[in-house]
Amino acid sequence: YLQKRSYEHRTGIIKGFTQKYDCKILVYYEIFGTMDDAIAREKQIKSWSRKRKLELIESKNPEWIDLYEEICK
Repeated sequence: YLQKRSYEHRTGIIKGFTQKYDCKILVYYEIFGTMDDAIAREKQIKSWSRKRKLELIESKNPEWIDLYEEICK
């Protein structure tokens, strides 16, 4: 599912934030056992400040490397 969604965002198929702001690279992701857990985590992160979100990304991917190829293996 992550591969499919990342591809959709990269190609601009999905309208919304990523298309509007031309977001094309995957710099952070988490894997969950259930959709409910993933949704709960997404809501949690969305409530954070931009600063805290950037700190989370940079704690795992300080160089902001595109992780798309990693998830396609």
